[in-house]
Amino acid sequence: MAGSIINNLGSLPVVFTSGQGSTLTDTEGNKYIDFVSGIGVNCLGHNHPALVGAICEQAARQIHISNYYNSDKGLSYAAALLAKTGMDRVFFGNSGAEANEAAIKIARKTGALSDAEAGKKPGTRHVIVTLFKSFHGRTITTLSATGQEKFHAPAFAPYTAGFRFIEANNYEALKTAFDDSVCAFMLECVQGEGGVNLVDAQWAQAASEAARNAGAIVIADEVQTGIGRTGAFLASDGLGIQPDVVTLAKGIAGGIPMGACLARGKAAQSLVAGDHQSTFGGNPLACAAASAVLDVLSEPGFLAKVAEKGDYIRSKVSAWKHPEIINVRGKGLMIGIDIKGNASAVQLECLKKAGPQSTGLCISTAGPSTLRFLPPLVITMKEIDDGLDILAEVLGS
Repeated sequence: MAGSIINNLGSLPVVFTSGQGSTLTDTEGNKYIDFVSGIGVNCLGHNHPALVGAICEQAARQIHISNYYNSDKGLSYAAALLAKTGMDRVFFGNSGAEANEAAIKIARKTGALSDAEAGKKPGTRHVIVTLFKSFHGRTITTLSATGQEKFHAPAFAPYTAGFRFIEANNYEALKTAFDDSVCAFMLECVQGEGGVNLVDAQWAQAASEAARNAGAIVIADEVQTGIGRTGAFLASDGLGIQPDVVTLAKGIAGGIPMGACLARGKAAQSLVAGDHQSTFGGNPLACAAASAVLDVLSEPGFLAKVAEKGDYIRSKVSAWKHPEIINVRGKGLMIGIDIKGNASAVQLECLKKAGPQSTGLCISTAGPSTLRFLPPLVITMKEIDDGLDILAEVLGS
């Protein structure tokens, strides 16, 4: 059956049939502790009653109406999300790449409006500064914004022009990065696909100030870091940069495909009717799921527990002082572990631990030698301990 799917995914040799909490079950009935959560998507784990209930109730009422009209669920969720984030307006799409495409168009349009105000030719201010080791999506334009050459395959060229890359946490780079051709500075608050690399808050503030001094806006790509993943609803709050645009996806609707591009100030006013659309974006079903996620994450103490769980994992793994482990880092439940060996081999061996009398472990990678943990935000301490025991056994072997 797997042979019917285009061979571009490189899927692992397991087929899942169901999930409960932070545990997955395959076609053979084997169990796996989930440290991947659909690459950070299943933030409430599997079969969460509040999420399932919201989806079922909404599916019985209305699933889709197109963007010709507003839905009551879409409007109520938009208001709640903007209140939670302090942003002014939101565009709903279906994925992180869509959210980032919208952000890029907002940046270019805002730059064009600035050109017009200054009496310059439209398009003069069009460059977007992003970071080396960044990842912003798989479309041609979001790949162009991605600062990793391994994603710039010649077969897909030519790529969209107008992107400039600088090194994160490098103050010297800020001296020449921003000029009157730049319309935006775009950064991930933690670089996920690039290796779970942390961005220094003081540097992020300095870079944002340099961008704004040059007349550019600041975009925080929170596709992976947002929706509580780092222990705060938005990781950009911890950096103290107050972005003009924030992009969200992955965990936003707990497993229903959805993305969001939020904007404030002049960035929120730049797009007008006809500038950008999405047929499925913001449909009532996705917004109902997203509302359920927002309600759970807003429960008192929920995000503090996410931070505590992340601290516990990093502390426990570091305390092993395992000879195969080089470094442990991250924020909240977004964790990277550098190892001496091959990360993909460890990933596969963790899966193979599953059997009639034993449990496997699902982990992901972020580079050839980096293991990445993105467990459900609702994972229990016992599930964490059991998962880490499996990893320790694999590393020991």
